[in-house]
Amino acid sequence: MKAALISLVCTLGTALPALADSPRIEGATARQNGDSWTISVTLSHPDTGWDHYADGWRVLDDNGAELGLRVLAHPHVTEQPFTRSLSGIAIPDGITKVTIQARCNLDGWGDELFRLTLP
Repeated sequence: MKAALISLVCTLGTALPALADSPRIEGATARQNGDSWTISVTLSHPDTGWDHYADGWRVLDDNGAELGLRVLAHPHVTEQPFTRSLSGIAIPDGITKVTIQARCNLDGWGDELFRLTLP
């Protein structure tokens, strides 16, 4: 009986999905273009294909208001880490730092927040 219970627990344990990893923000840069900004973000994530991939990142002000959203339209399984940019971001005068947050299609927004000082 004890051996059967251990076997059942082991079998069930292997059937459970593994905890997914959130996208990791490896770095970011900002460049001002007149009244707007271009932000480039480098992400890494163990993309497995359409079932689990980093699908976006956003730029937030200090109050958590979204200033820009970059949607990533496909997995980057063989391109890790990867960098994508978003142009035309309106950042109000007086803001010297923004926060970047990444998400994946399986787990949503990650807990990691990346602070970027504007040049």
